[in-house]
Formats: sequence, structure tokens, C-alpha cells
Amino acid sequence: MTLAVFPGTFDPITVGHVDIVTRAASLFDRVVLAVAHNSTKTPLLSADARVELAAQGTAHVPGGEVLRTDGLLVDFSRA
Repeated sequence: MTLAVFPGTFDPITVGHVDIVTRAASLFDRVVLAVAHNSTKTPLLSADARVELAAQGTAHVPGGEVLRTDGLLVDFSRA
């Protein structure tokens, strides 16, 4: 099983982000959109709202998944 992780703050998610996830789904079995929470930034939307919007925007993508990450990307990827 191949896996791709697409990290970002996605504040807000855009059509371009969704396009990348859609294209990645044709190359990988599973595509995880990792919505990052960065305490040094002041986002427009809350992390929960960004996760929900990303999940709605990528619901049509087979093998697509949206998860929240609060730590280092390397730790997220290993888990």
C-alpha cells in the first residue's frame, strides 16, 4: 500500500489543494491531508473548522483522508 501525506494549514482549503489531493489519489492508494495546527500563526479558521472543510472538499476522493496534526510532521508520518 502506498501512502502520500499532504501537509499544510489549509486556511482555508482551496480548489488547488483539492486538485492536488485528487491527482495524488490516482498515484497512491491512500492520500492523507494533514491539517496542521501552528501555535505561532493566527489562522482565519479554527483547526476543527479547517479539518471539517477539508473533509467536505475531498469527500469525493477515493482513498482520501483528512487528519489533524499538532506536532512535527515526521512524528505524524511515523504514527
